[in-house]
Amino acid sequence: MAARLLPAVKFVIKGSLAGAAVYVAYDQGLLGSGTQGAEALKKAQTALPPAIQEWTSYIGWELPPTPKFDFSPSDSWNKGVQTVMSALSVAPTRACEYTVEGWKYVKDLVK
Repeated sequence: MAARLLPAVKFVIKGSLAGAAVYVAYDQGLLGSGTQGAEALKKAQTALPPAIQEWTSYIGWELPPTPKFDFSPSDSWNKGVQTVMSALSVAPTRACEYTVEGWKYVKDLVK
């Protein structure tokens, strides 16, 4: 009986953790627009270092200082979207060009 119940309990626990992670991500604004994601990142960058410092002093570890970097996820996301849209807008033209080249190749082989 316990052997059958254990996989079900594990599944429920994993599903609950996944649901909680999605809820927290949604609640913090990570699943919203790029600006909401950037705001959530800034909030995390201000909240995490003191919390990590508190835990490391509690445990007795000494960590090096966190590096400072200037990174905008919304800019990177927008650049990726622009690149994909650019490739998609050129795709029909490229497909025509490749088709013409393919027909020329086949015609040259048949001759």
